[in-house]
Amino acid sequence: MSTALYRLGRFAARRPWLVIGTWFFLAAAVVVANSTIGRDFDDTFTVPGQDSDDALVLLEAAQLDAAGASAQLVIASVVPGEPITDDLAQIDQIRAEFADLDDVVAVADPQISADGAVALVRVQYPPSDEMNAVALEDLKELRSELDEANGLRVEADGELFFVFEEAQTGTGEMIGIVAAIVILLIAFGSVIAMGLPIGTALFGLALGTSALGLVNYLIDIPSWAPQMVAMVGIGVGIDYALFLVTRHREYLAQGMTVQESVGRATATAGQAVIFAGGTVMIAILGLAVAGVPFLTAAGVATSLVVLVMVTAAITLLPAFLGLAGPRVNGIRSRRRREIDPTVSPRWEAWGRHVSRHAWKYAVGVTALLIALTTPVLALELGFPDNGNLGEERTERQAFDLTTEAFGAGFTGPLMIALDPAGDPALVGELAEAVQADENIAFVQPAPPTEGTDITVLFAFPATSPQSPETYDTVQRIRADVFPPVFEGTGAVAHVGGQTASFGDVGNQVSSRLPWFITSVIVLSFFLLTGVFRSPVMALKAAILNLLSIGAAYGVLVAVFQWGWGNELVGVAEPIPIVAFMPMFMFAILFGLSMDYEVFLLSRIREEFLATGDSDQSVIRGLASTARVITSAALIMISVFGGFILGDDPFIKMFGLGLATAIFVDATIVRIVLVPATMKLLGDINWWIPAWLDRLIPHIDIEGDSALPSPEFEPVDRGGEAPIAEESVLV
Repeated sequence: MSTALYRLGRFAARRPWLVIGTWFFLAAAVVVANSTIGRDFDDTFTVPGQDSDDALVLLEAAQLDAAGASAQLVIASVVPGEPITDDLAQIDQIRAEFADLDDVVAVADPQISADGAVALVRVQYPPSDEMNAVALEDLKELRSELDEANGLRVEADGELFFVFEEAQTGTGEMIGIVAAIVILLIAFGSVIAMGLPIGTALFGLALGTSALGLVNYLIDIPSWAPQMVAMVGIGVGIDYALFLVTRHREYLAQGMTVQESVGRATATAGQAVIFAGGTVMIAILGLAVAGVPFLTAAGVATSLVVLVMVTAAITLLPAFLGLAGPRVNGIRSRRRREIDPTVSPRWEAWGRHVSRHAWKYAVGVTALLIALTTPVLALELGFPDNGNLGEERTERQAFDLTTEAFGAGFTGPLMIALDPAGDPALVGELAEAVQADENIAFVQPAPPTEGTDITVLFAFPATSPQSPETYDTVQRIRADVFPPVFEGTGAVAHVGGQTASFGDVGNQVSSRLPWFITSVIVLSFFLLTGVFRSPVMALKAAILNLLSIGAAYGVLVAVFQWGWGNELVGVAEPIPIVAFMPMFMFAILFGLSMDYEVFLLSRIREEFLATGDSDQSVIRGLASTARVITSAALIMISVFGGFILGDDPFIKMFGLGLATAIFVDATIVRIVLVPATMKLLGDINWWIPAWLDRLIPHIDIEGDSALPSPEFEPVDRGGEAPIAEESVLV
């Protein structure tokens, strides 16, 4: 592969405008196609085979309105607490206005609170695949026009917002990019060297995210996936480009021509990028293990953008480097060094320090990581409700008004789909049985529909949608309430609705999470053993990855679930961890951790093969890679950390979790714990049984031996040896 990549890199450097033009044409075509025929994203949080999905199937088969999405209007006086019972005519007018909107199927009669201060009005829509985001925009626009008109306040929330509302993360993306610019300027001391990774990542991101609207015809991508894709895409895109640019500058410092340097950098660093990107893609596509369609689709979307970023790194970036020529070096330090110019003396000194105190660092850092991981024992999975949104959002205002007037459970009713098997009396019996549950505050049967016996009961819990007691109620109704009512009748019922669907998704993900983690760890063991020919290092890497990710999980629990510093990230009160967050984070972080692991250990192994000195190889490997690893990690942390400023709790969790894990992995683990443990293990690091060596194929991620002899360009330095770039970021 490396020879093919070498030729690809040289070709791109020789014909930069051809390669750049091809990329530009392809990107423009995809962007235009997406803007004209791209399909809108939506969210269907159901899992085939789960009871909540069976409820939806039953309603759709009966063609009931309740099978579609809904919105809820919350109407109150502009004077808090003032009764609105004298304004029923105006409320009817408001209902009529919303009934006239496109896509609206029905508008229910108002439900007035006991104190007469708040009215709830259900607005029914068809299934989400029969409409698009325009329906939500129309509802929001009309709500804004009617709000505070004639003394009435109108707020809105409901499933329609969840299906079509997209989180706003532009500020977070911009902060991440600005931080990356500053870090790369410090690291490279060159505007051109800084601009190339940024430009490549943004170019690839534009193409990748635009393609999602077209891929959405093949698989239903959830509306939150583009934010995840942008977060991961910017991070890996800059990282991969950074690794390749760094290697190119090293080769230039050795006196190679620009084209030769680009070719060799593409063949060596490019091959490592392919390996790292492929590992990320495999791990993320492994989300299919969960058996949750929207999670699988999000994995496909993220993997697609990672593939675009890898392709851009080995084709578009070499073209940019060829076009930039020697100007990529920019400002340089003229300090000449007697040792390998790629080695940082400060990091070399740090490596020797860790080596001298290996036991202290190994024990101390391990204890720290275990302490950070401990909160995971109290992990509670769920889905945050609208009470966690910003106070300026109409969904939050509607949630607060509803909770105060009716109770927290009225913001997330359970929808019970009932097939009474020809016995209409079962509707009343079931309503009474459900009402008798200790956590059900109110049961409201929907009006009967002509032509079908299928009916719907809306059950309102006493607890909020995000409360664990609410899903316990769902399971109790299914297991304890339904069987006695339906015994010997042939009738069936299923509990559905958004709250029940979320609970079923969380239950499914939780049951599959151990299998997923196990499969990823086994994969990492064989991959790393194939690369480094050392089961000891592969096993150690798997354990350290678990500690890094466990620490990130622990921080999420402490901040979001326990409320430690939650106001600093813009969350008003403790909330559960989003049910699919641990699995999604694990997939991404495993792949990203592999980037740093491969980059560090490949240099250490290269030194060991050359010298046979285990201790010295660790020090030299760390000294030659730590600068790039810390630069890449700072960029990742900045990109992910910027998303904490988003207004969606899920985006905040994802940003904080990834930023924490990258910080722990690239600093505490790679720069401290890895060299300390390798020092303690000594030559055992490189031991492999003969039978395992024969069994596992060799995976070459460098491949210098397959390349032709390098071409050097005479450089007049007044008799001095070639001078390498010395970054000021150490």
